[in-house]
Amino acid sequence: MIIQRNAMKVEYKEHMREGTGTVTITHWVDESTQPHTRLLAELRLPPGASIGLHRHDEETEYFCILAGTGVVNDDGQETVVTPGDVVITGNGASHSIRNSDTVPLVLHGIIITKS
Repeated sequence: MIIQRNAMKVEYKEHMREGTGTVTITHWVDESTQPHTRLLAELRLPPGASIGLHRHDEETEYFCILAGTGVVNDDGQETVVTPGDVVITGNGASHSIRNSDTVPLVLHGIIITKS
């Protein structure tokens, strides 16, 4: 199967998870076609935008940082992330991410469910 970029669903989420600004999500696949996968997407956060603090129970989320600089709240500890870093959140842990740069923060988001 090949999915062309122009066939992918693009979603604009304002105040995602009670964060700030608008996050652009380009969904690579529809979750109904990929078992155990709730999200496979590219996320773009403009300068100052964020995804608010939220938990991951019964699933694991991976943020693979591609461009820009961000600050992640990793279950209560803030850490600066840059291209090449991977954030892994699961087993009931919480996280948030904020673009702290003057250019878009671009990351791949992947959520794998346990069931």
